[in-house]
Amino acid sequence: MAKLPLVSGEAACRALQRLGFVFLRQRGSHAILRRGERGCVVPMHREISPGTSRGVLK
Repeated sequence: MAKLPLVSGEAACRALQRLGFVFLRQRGSHAILRRGERGCVVPMHREISPGTSRGVLK
């Protein structure tokens, strides 16, 4: 698997919204997005670690 680039939480949310996810809510530093029955939690940090990015992409 190729190395994942470091992205911010905001950039990850924008990318997921382009893929059809809808922003539901944010509590603290975690944003919750949903597409159909599938949900996704994105930490709104300055940089998301590669392991967390991999989990969001799954």
